Amino acid sequence: MASKQIVNKETLEKAFRLMATAKAMTDIYEENFKFVSKYVHATSRGHEAIQIATGLQLLPQDYLSAYYRDDAMLLSIGMRPFDLMLQLMAKRDDPFSGGRSYYSHPSLRDDDKPKIPHQSSATGMQAIPTTGVAMGIQYKEKTGLADQLDINPVVVCSLGDASVTEGEVAEAFQMAALKQLPILYLVQDNEWDISAYSTEIRTMDAARYAQGFPGIEVRSIDGTDFVLCYNTIEEVINKIRTERRPFLVHAKVPLLNHHTSGVRKEWYRDDLEEQRLRDPYPKLITTLLKNGFTEQQITAFETKARESVLADYEQSKAAPDPTPDDLFTHAFAPTPVTVESGTRTPEGGEEKVMVDCALFGVQELMEVHPDCLLYGQDVGARLGGVFREAATLAQKFGSDRVFNTPIQEAYIIGSTVGMSAVGLKPIVEVQFADYIWPGLNQLFTEVSRSCYLSNGKWPVSCIIRVPIGAYGSGGPYHSSSVETVVANIRGVKIAYPSNGADLKGMLKAAYYDPNPVVFFEHKGLYWSKVKGTDAARTIMPADDYILPLGMANIVLEADADKVSNGNTCVIVTYGMGVHWALNAARSFNGRVEIIDLRTIYPLDTDTVFNAVRKHGKCLVVTEESINNSFAQSLAGRIQEACFTSLDAPVMTIGSENLPAIPLNSTLEETFIPSISKVEAAIQRLLDY
Repeated sequence: MASKQIVNKETLEKAFRLMATAKAMTDIYEENFKFVSKYVHATSRGHEAIQIATGLQLLPQDYLSAYYRDDAMLLSIGMRPFDLMLQLMAKRDDPFSGGRSYYSHPSLRDDDKPKIPHQSSATGMQAIPTTGVAMGIQYKEKTGLADQLDINPVVVCSLGDASVTEGEVAEAFQMAALKQLPILYLVQDNEWDISAYSTEIRTMDAARYAQGFPGIEVRSIDGTDFVLCYNTIEEVINKIRTERRPFLVHAKVPLLNHHTSGVRKEWYRDDLEEQRLRDPYPKLITTLLKNGFTEQQITAFETKARESVLADYEQSKAAPDPTPDDLFTHAFAPTPVTVESGTRTPEGGEEKVMVDCALFGVQELMEVHPDCLLYGQDVGARLGGVFREAATLAQKFGSDRVFNTPIQEAYIIGSTVGMSAVGLKPIVEVQFADYIWPGLNQLFTEVSRSCYLSNGKWPVSCIIRVPIGAYGSGGPYHSSSVETVVANIRGVKIAYPSNGADLKGMLKAAYYDPNPVVFFEHKGLYWSKVKGTDAARTIMPADDYILPLGMANIVLEADADKVSNGNTCVIVTYGMGVHWALNAARSFNGRVEIIDLRTIYPLDTDTVFNAVRKHGKCLVVTEESINNSFAQSLAGRIQEACFTSLDAPVMTIGSENLPAIPLNSTLEETFIPSISKVEAAIQRLLDY
């Protein structure tokens, strides 16, 4: 049913000019299909009314997550066709990604426009980071950190209906409803998921689905009626600005252009004639005519739009491409922490177990930085972490800063993108390394790539803490080592300390690092209850101690005379491996040097390679299964860099190459390395 509500003539004219511009862009792309389809793109044809109705009402303090069909929305917030075309053609001056990402995958940090953190192309994945933005805004408002504005910000997350079938969207809805976050989920429903029609892929549309999350108010509208869209969005956004709670608007729209330039409509569509009857473009023309505009005026708007788009098209074609050097920028944001500082071993300091060093490290950060908060599974006041690594923090800092989340690792990890975007520094916990798998999609598509694909505009500053390793017969679901998988995700830093002082110092460094840092903390070292791990207990460093990431440590030096005789080796390891190596080395009377990597990325190759060249023999020790592991990769790098200095092949020792660690303690012991196994490996190497 058509809307009878009124939108002023100025807004109607602006909307039609934008819609004509978006249509002209689609037409020109089709006319020049062979050229512009070098890189995949989609357009907004059929979706323009709801997109423009939304974009026109957003303010510079708002946050937007626009999906890959939202070019009309991007125009409506103030982007030029030229800007979008620079991304279409992957040009160097593309304002979003510098030629690194697809058309209509924006990232924007302009003062005069809504803020758009990096947008991936993974279906529905933007829901979690964007909900994280809303959670961050709510936290800042509750704690007095928010900017004092006359109009409160809102967060808009734009989605296609098919994407709502993704489980991670449910995690976002769950948190928005649970926390009553100031967010609008705008779902544009054209009933297609590439070639799969709605009846094949869903049991209900997004409106009905969202009603299963009490606390999210839902509206379902005709997304082709601009006046209805504008008034509905105006009402909803005003409610979010004042009432600070979540809404979902489900807009029914036709898809009038191709799914993407790579999947053309004529290949499979059988509903195009019906869909053209719902085209928002002639509907808006009718509305203009009813509101006093003439056909001549409308034609003039169309002519000007096409001329402007054509000029922008030619200008963008002539724009420079990136240079080869541009490939290597913005993998990480520069860190200010480059040198070790502060007091590592204060006079009169007490020796503490590793878990206490972790606890006090976080506590000291939270005491100084109100933008620091901690959340995850079971870290709240009742338990303070299953390893007591967050004990007392909720009591000290309150439930707004230290709180439990649902069991949803994807949200825990992915929300850090949004929290970081609003200027917060989240420290989050995944309860066990075995549980990180549901979060890897967010870690890979959103967290790790944000800085690089936004051309440096949106680095994600966060700490992700992950207890790891075998300890106390934890069995197949509480014992895994996963560092190789995470190390294969470029764009994150990885710390893996072997003792309390290193953990605390690197935790501080990670906080001041503007990039995402994954902290692997071995459960067997937390309390030094495993035989031979007393060295994990250290004097508690002072609160000013900072240990930069990427600095390996020589924890045991070989005797100089034995080195000169060529009768030594070096062990390169990290985490629990350091303690196996230290205990094993006692049997070799000064013939073993041990390097603790401390971080897996960045990797201190200078220290490693210099040590290997000095000794000529190297053993890499890990708790992971060896095949295709980080340790095996490191051994290969050492072999390549130090080949002429080696007196033996670089050897490795790790866990057995089996699918999981069994529960039985005898089987666990057989599965993982041990002091005696490392001793035997050292002997083989020295005898070579």
